[in-house]
Amino acid sequence: MTQYVHLAVYDTMADWEFGHATAHINNGNWQRDPERYRVVTVGAGREPIRTMGGMSVTPDIALDELRVEDSAMLILPGADTWLSGGNAAFAKKARQFLEAEVPVAAICGATAGLAAEGLLDDRRHTSNAPEFVQAFGSKGAERYCDLPAVTDRGLTTASGTAPVDFAREVFAALELYTPEVLASWYKLYGLGDPAGYFELVGGAA
Repeated sequence: MTQYVHLAVYDTMADWEFGHATAHINNGNWQRDPERYRVVTVGAGREPIRTMGGMSVTPDIALDELRVEDSAMLILPGADTWLSGGNAAFAKKARQFLEAEVPVAAICGATAGLAAEGLLDDRRHTSNAPEFVQAFGSKGAERYCDLPAVTDRGLTTASGTAPVDFAREVFAALELYTPEVLASWYKLYGLGDPAGYFELVGGAA
């Protein structure tokens, strides 16, 4: 049965931060079960939003229609709106997901919103810099990791400059690929090593 991975969409959403994750979730190549997941976009309402790159996106559903029990994961991209206190409703929804033990993945500005919601206080996490999340209220300074992406107890966080590492953590949480295929995928997309491509298309992984 198909499960839904929900991608939050809002004005000024950073186009480059989620593309690897959503494209490869929806593309069945190399997956354990190509029919297992489908990406569904969720907005504050159903009105179109405009990304940082100027793309118009019409949400599939509104946030008040999103039920935790219907989701395999909530992905929260960065956006300028997080920095002005926007998208707080998405951070509160993230709390519901984590309390229900459904994974959440947040990158760049979205980590600021999670910091303000108190979700980084007791989890290992990363972001653009430790000072960045502390400025938004994180009390988990000792749990900050100077890494591109980190997953702890169902919550993935990442720097805005690490979309490939972010995607790798998302795929691992969803068990989208076997560990061997995931290693080859990262070899190609994360390290730029053409051997990863030949492993993927040749089935050696």
